[in-house]
Amino acid sequence: MPRIIISGGGTGGHIFPAIAIADELKAQSPDTEILFVGASGKIEMDKVPQAGYKIIGLNIAGFQRRWTYKNLLLPFMLVGSMAKAVFIVKRFNPDVVVGVGGYASGPVLKIADLLGIPVVIQEQNSYPGITNRVLARKADRICVAYDNMDKFFPKSKMVFTGNPVRKNILENRKEKYIAKQALGLDQNKKTILVFGGSLGARTINEAVLAHADAWSAMEDVTLIWQVGRLYYNQYKNGPLSGKKDIKIVSFIEDMDLAYSAADVVVCRAGALTISELAVLGKAAVLVPSPNVAEDHQTKNAMALVKNNAAVLVRDSEIGKVMAEEVRALLNDEIRRHDLQKNITHFARPDAAKLIVKEILASCKNKAL
Repeated sequence: MPRIIISGGGTGGHIFPAIAIADELKAQSPDTEILFVGASGKIEMDKVPQAGYKIIGLNIAGFQRRWTYKNLLLPFMLVGSMAKAVFIVKRFNPDVVVGVGGYASGPVLKIADLLGIPVVIQEQNSYPGITNRVLARKADRICVAYDNMDKFFPKSKMVFTGNPVRKNILENRKEKYIAKQALGLDQNKKTILVFGGSLGARTINEAVLAHADAWSAMEDVTLIWQVGRLYYNQYKNGPLSGKKDIKIVSFIEDMDLAYSAADVVVCRAGALTISELAVLGKAAVLVPSPNVAEDHQTKNAMALVKNNAAVLVRDSEIGKVMAEEVRALLNDEIRRHDLQKNITHFARPDAAKLIVKEILASCKNKAL
């Protein structure tokens, strides 16, 4: 009976692939025991139990780029997290520890390595985070989703798998009219889906509001706007609230329906989001976040743009051109179709299966 720890999180981009991996582990090896280790207070502490898995939180956070007193607490948090990680790993006694990136993965993967437990890293992005770069030297396998990752990781340890996509999105794809019916949308209007991640994206939200008059003037369009938990109270009673064809939500639980209903998607260029867009074949306006390491979201997006598979708008420009870019895509059916077709070339629907294959192989190697 395999025993697996999956560690990491902090954002949906880390935790949703982790849950997809866990689901596939259960599908391939139903008797597998799985324990998640995340960061206390982060999204994983809600989403993992909702998915049916046990999770333990570490009191850990990342270094803040701007000055804050919280940075002074980081060494103490790290020591405490390392101590708790020792207790967790020794008590659970896993066959393999899987790191998906994020604050919590560092202490857990480090302790696993010190105890001689195989480590598998799943790197979602074209530019890996510092935790994965540091731990890669000791990892047994590194599952990657982009080409040319050997400049960061040992080539002999890398396996190209792609990024795992949430099970409900992969399996619950609906015809557009069915999705619109389920969401209560007008069948005769095109649908725009705007979101900036589970917490929200300030610049994207401000851009939507800046174009309030344009959305109101688009009588043939419905707008689904996920503002994120951080911003919901700010926008729920704002200028666009109460409009018949504008739905403002904190978080979209039925993302499979929202994607299926959408004619155009406006979103960040995180690795998970791009993987989902590719699997579903969606026409997208990508707005890379400028607040990520080495501008890796722009690198993610450019891989699509170079293949006429998405539109890229800089974060600094989206407030000026959002409505214009969206309307242009809605009006140009040929271009929209080309984007939808070309982005599917980046789809990796079997990513979770490939990653689980590597995890179970590491289990067997430990048993030898």
